[in-house]
Amino acid sequence: GGAFRDRPVETLKDVRVEDAIKHPNWSMGKKITVDSATLMNKGLEVIEAHYLYGIDYDNIEIVIHPQSIIHSMVETADSSVLAQLGWPDMRLPILYTMSWPERLNTSEDTWPRLDFIKMGDLTFKKPDNAKYPSMDLAYAAGRAGGTMTGVLSAANEQAVEMFLNEEIGYLDICKVIEACCDKHQNELILKPSLDEIVHYDDWSRDFVRDLVHSSAFNPTLPTAASV
Repeated sequence: GGAFRDRPVETLKDVRVEDAIKHPNWSMGKKITVDSATLMNKGLEVIEAHYLYGIDYDNIEIVIHPQSIIHSMVETADSSVLAQLGWPDMRLPILYTMSWPERLNTSEDTWPRLDFIKMGDLTFKKPDNAKYPSMDLAYAAGRAGGTMTGVLSAANEQAVEMFLNEEIGYLDICKVIEACCDKHQNELILKPSLDEIVHYDDWSRDFVRDLVHSSAFNPTLPTAASV
């Protein structure tokens, strides 16, 4: 749920950059921390899961887990669930990526073993689509397929960059992404070549920049009192 998981949706118009880059559990770069706040990181992971594992979008669900201990769960055919648990530390998945298919021993000074008694409750809740419009955008882009997923990703990267540069407000991120995806509908290519993928990546970034810099765009920036 990122930095604003417990913040009322009506207050998000006054979000500042320094608010968005403070994750309650993870220590990450600015861009991915903003993606965590908007939940676009999970939207992109839904698309990744679809392509990597051949899972239908209707069978992939995003769940907010405030403790950030369970990172993924898979329901099997017999209704049992397999979960991957670990500390909220990006070094762990990086370590596994580098050591795959093996698991390396790590010092308990670096990562103490999970103590479920001390940890206490692990809780979950359904994300609010009004607070996280990125979810609907990601599912729609995924179902559209083709160049749309790349357009979504590139538009998000450009929008987050402009938010970090204080050119747009927090709520503008998903607005400009949606506008970009809507504009791309008529040019969607279902089986693009590499050149076409690169072209629409560049096109998406240009579209977002041009939209934000146009006279018709009115950014939702924090009020003076909140700054």
